Amino acid sequence: MAAPSDSESPPRAEPALRAIAMPADSNARGDIFGGWLLSQMDLAGGSAAMRRAKGRVATIAIASMTFHRPVFIGDEVSCYAEVIKVGRTSLTVKIESWVRRFASEEIAKVTEGVFTRITDDELKASVERMTKIALEVAIAA
Repeated sequence: MAAPSDSESPPRAEPALRAIAMPADSNARGDIFGGWLLSQMDLAGGSAAMRRAKGRVATIAIASMTFHRPVFIGDEVSCYAEVIKVGRTSLTVKIESWVRRFASEEIAKVTEGVFTRITDDELKASVERMTKIALEVAIAA
């Protein structure tokens, strides 16, 4: 994925998660660990997937992950999640992370990724129903 342009802006949707990057999440130079940011994205994507599946889901794959810019202590991190594909037993979620810089109020995209989640066994039928409904809606459109 290409680095975001300076003219890009965050999605218009409400963020699935917001957090402040804290000193405990940083290295000695003040950059936030990528694993912390990945964890925030996983939480945000899980929230979107659970709402769509109406039940528990688990991450089984990260199809792509790009770190565009560093996150610093004090940055407000907002993760936006969108379900982009619903299969018989899985959901694919695109997640973008944006920051509002602590000192300057600058807004910048820092990461984006595509996560795949699978539903619990008891929820597989629910995802199949959602897929059928989505297909019916798509065909009718």
